[in-house]
Amino acid sequence: MNKTFMLKSMACLLIISLAMISCKSDTDATAEVKTEKAVVNQTTKKNQLKSGSAIPANQNTAATAKGGVTWNKIDDLEKLAKSGDKKILIDVYTSWCGWCKVMDKKTFTDPEVISYLNENFHVVKFNAEQKQPITYKGKTYEWVPSGRKGVNMLAHEMLNGRLGYPSLVYLDENLGKIRVSPGYKTPDKLLAELRGLEAG
Repeated sequence: MNKTFMLKSMACLLIISLAMISCKSDTDATAEVKTEKAVVNQTTKKNQLKSGSAIPANQNTAATAKGGVTWNKIDDLEKLAKSGDKKILIDVYTSWCGWCKVMDKKTFTDPEVISYLNENFHVVKFNAEQKQPITYKGKTYEWVPSGRKGVNMLAHEMLNGRLGYPSLVYLDENLGKIRVSPGYKTPDKLLAELRGLEAG
């Protein structure tokens, strides 16, 4: 009787020990998976920012996405024009503009749009609310308090005083303004507009 009791007790202890080890390894595995997911998400975000595939709306940076649109800074306009080989498209946006973000996510990631823009245009990303002064054609444009978060006066001039976002500004090879095209564009609509501009 004593032996049977001892054997049962040992068997119970063994089962409990195994269950505890199993629970611990499950918990560790779950924690490990969560940590791995967090690292992957963080790495993905960093890579997107480096590559330019997800340009933050509050930054005005030059970036080339691998296989994506080659974005230039607004400060590089005159340098881009010196090449004289392409027209210039300026995407005028703000950090709070929802449709600007949709256009970045859906239109400027479209393979046909990317290919057409990179081949035929110098493409510039310009935050209309940029606080740093911009020197363009010998004139310095400052940020002024106006509207939600102020406006850089170069954006005001480029958009002919009509501050709507997103807006695309088209310049010729010599920085002459061709036209301003306000509003969100689907990939098809933007391609039609770009081709029409090239044909005209």
